[in-house]
Order: sequence, then structure tokens, then C-alpha cells
Amino acid sequence: QVQLVESGGGLVQPGGSLRLSCAASTSILTINAMGWYRQAPGKERELVATITTGSSSNYADSVKGRFTISRDNAKNTVYLQMNSLKPEDTGVYYCNAPLLGFSYWGQGTQVTVSS
Repeated sequence: QVQLVESGGGLVQPGGSLRLSCAASTSILTINAMGWYRQAPGKERELVATITTGSSSNYADSVKGRFTISRDNAKNTVYLQMNSLKPEDTGVYYCNAPLLGFSYWGQGTQVTVSS
């Protein structure tokens, strides 16, 4: 099994920045593509960004140019650097790890963008 623990969320003003971390209990080199998802109040969970073992990244159109996903294989950790935050970025952010046909999720970390 894979355990994922997110951290780094909090309250930030519009235009501010946060860095989220996702610590995995196993080597992330065994996981083809780690991902970040978010769920805003009253909305469905949506894909934010993914990163492969080859460090290829993909982003939702809504966050391109503002968010950056990265990984530290030695620390088994995936990061999401969020800049120029907007109120619509508010939500619970979840780390995701697909492995051997099963999708693992962290507990989520709350991000609130408000003045």
C-alpha cells in the first residue's frame, strides 16, 4: 500500500503563494505519474497537475503559468508551488498516486485564498 500525507495548506491573500507537499510512504520512482487534485466547495474534484517519473508535467488550463509541480525522489515527495493565487483556487487539495491498478489518495490539505 501507499500512504500519502499532504501539508502546506493555509489561508493566503489573493496574489500570494503557497507550497504544498505530498510525502509518500514508498519510492515515487515506482509510480508512473503523481498528481495533485482539488475540490472547491460545491464542486467536483478536478485535476490540477501531474508529474511523471521522467519529470514531464501537465497542468489544468486554469493554473498554467501560476502553478509548478515538482518532485524530490530522495525524499519521496511531490510539491506544488502555487503563485499568484486567486479566490477560485480555494479548495481542498489532494495528492494522488496510481499504482498497480489502484488509486491512492492523501487526506487533503485546505487552501483558502481570501482577503
